[in-house]
Amino acid sequence: MKFKRLAIPDVVLCEPTVYGDDRGYFAETFRQDKLHDFLGFTLDFCQDNESRSSYGVLRGLHYQLGPHAQTKLVRVIQGSVLDVAVDLRKGSPNFGEHVAVELSAENKKQLLVPRGFAHGFVVLSKEAIFAYKVDNYYSPECDRGIAFDDQNLGVDWKLKSEDLQLSSKDKNQPLFENAEYFDHSINLYE
Repeated sequence: MKFKRLAIPDVVLCEPTVYGDDRGYFAETFRQDKLHDFLGFTLDFCQDNESRSSYGVLRGLHYQLGPHAQTKLVRVIQGSVLDVAVDLRKGSPNFGEHVAVELSAENKKQLLVPRGFAHGFVVLSKEAIFAYKVDNYYSPECDRGIAFDDQNLGVDWKLKSEDLQLSSKDKNQPLFENAEYFDHSINLYE
């Protein structure tokens, strides 16, 4: 497994080694020891989640505050998505900036999104199955979001606005300037 820091260095691209032949393929999708060697500490994932969505479904930008903030390790099992992480750490040199990566069943790439970031994705294929690990349980009282189409963020979701499908919750998220932020000193992974 290979790891690469992105333009916002706290967000990490994870690329498993894939062994394939005419029968199919095999890949280790998570190795705690290798991630520990890269990060210098161990993440304690406590829950796996999975969603299925059709073309144009946009989920996000979501995050959890306070004692229930989450680190996520996300991947696509079927189809492809554009995955986005936005830095919400006030005082960070990357505050308000984002990274976007295409994740697909074909490329097998994963994104490690630490605490202090909002996260979202849009489905680029006919359908996608999206899976992720989190290191903290869902907490409705700490659940927050940002408007996916905030011009100040400048996220190019790669699809026409008329093709996007959003929940009522995601259609009514606050703008970035009105969001609740994290302190830059937040411990990103624990």
